Parts: sequence; structure tokens; C-alpha cells
Amino acid sequence: MLKKLLLALAILAGASTVAAAATVAIATGNVNLRAGPSTAYPVVTVVPVGARIVTHGCVAGYTWCDIAYGSYRGWVAASYVQVVYQGAPVVLTPAVAPVVGVTVVTYNRVYWDTYYAAYPWYRNWGVYARYPAGRVSTYDRSVDCADGSCTANRATTGVYGGTANHTRTCSGGECTATRNVVGPSGNSASRVRNCSANDRTCTVTRTGPRGGTGTGTRVFRP
Repeated sequence: MLKKLLLALAILAGASTVAAAATVAIATGNVNLRAGPSTAYPVVTVVPVGARIVTHGCVAGYTWCDIAYGSYRGWVAASYVQVVYQGAPVVLTPAVAPVVGVTVVTYNRVYWDTYYAAYPWYRNWGVYARYPAGRVSTYDRSVDCADGSCTANRATTGVYGGTANHTRTCSGGECTATRNVVGPSGNSASRVRNCSANDRTCTVTRTGPRGGTGTGTRVFRP
């Protein structure tokens, strides 16, 4: 496989039809091509291992890269992008990227409008735009309802290792929401919110990274 990748990259490196701002590369594994630089964004297609791709730039930090695969355009994690560096195939890293001509680019609404207007999730830009480009590496959410009760879970991992988890359960007019955040250095904080439609109150308890706590209650009048 290494010899095949090296040969393919060598051929691509000599291609003359690729724009100067683009860098030819190979996909190192089967990877989802996403509509933005994070797993929070919808999947455009799947790029197979060994596929020829063209890299148009990466977000700051070179964690996610804007690539073209055939007629598709989207984003993959930099760890799935392999380029030729000093005569050998290497995974794209912050040290290698500038040397091989991969520049830093921005992700915004213009990109979304340019490439995804025909997709069924195009109108959901407001949902996906809540996750800043290059700052969220994974995002998962789920909702389960049964017997008059619903539980929703969300989990996010930042590109520097921090995590956030949020769970909300509602039943019979009562809702409890718990959020736990752990920073890249291991410091943690939490928030627990209990709201009742029956007595129209919400009580919030917060715990800071040093163990301090604070509690407050708010009454909503009809």
C-alpha cells in the first residue's frame, strides 16, 4: 500500500492542471467528506482510501482541510490528508502544510451557499453555524422519548481536547438539565438546572473549577 500511495502522490505532484493555490494529495482512509470543518456538519459523501483529492487550504491550526474529491467539495480532518514532502508520502501537519503550499483559509456562509444550496440540509445553516470552524472536532446528539418522558444528550469535543456534555430530561412538566465541561488542562465546571411548569420556577446550581458553588432561583409569573 505504501508503494502505491507513493507512486500515486508522485504522479499527482507533477500534474500541471491544478491551480497554484491547490495541493494534490491522497486520502489515507475511508473518511466522511463534511460540509464544514467538524463532525458536527452533515456528510456530503465518503472519500475512499487512496482516492485522489485536491487540498484548497485548511483552517488555522491545520486541523481540518477544505478539499475537492471529484465533483464534491467539503472538509476532512487533516490526519486523512497525505501529501508528498521531501520525496515521501506524509500526513499533513502544521509543520508540513506551509512547506507544501497549503494555506490557511476561512470557513463561512459564502462557502456554504456556494457548494451546498442543492442539499436537503442547506436551510439548516443556522444550526450548524453555532459550531465555530476549527474549534469543534466531534459532536453527537440524541433524543429518546418513552412513556411521557424525553431525554436529550449532547456531547462535544474541542480540537484541543476539552469536552462538554449536556443531558436534559423532561417529564410531567418538570425538566432537569445537567451540563459538565472539562477543559484541555483538566479543569472542570458544571451546571444543574431544574425547571417546573407546575410552580413556574427554575433553580440553577453552578460549580466552578475550584469547587465553589452558587445557587439561584427564578420565578416566572403568568
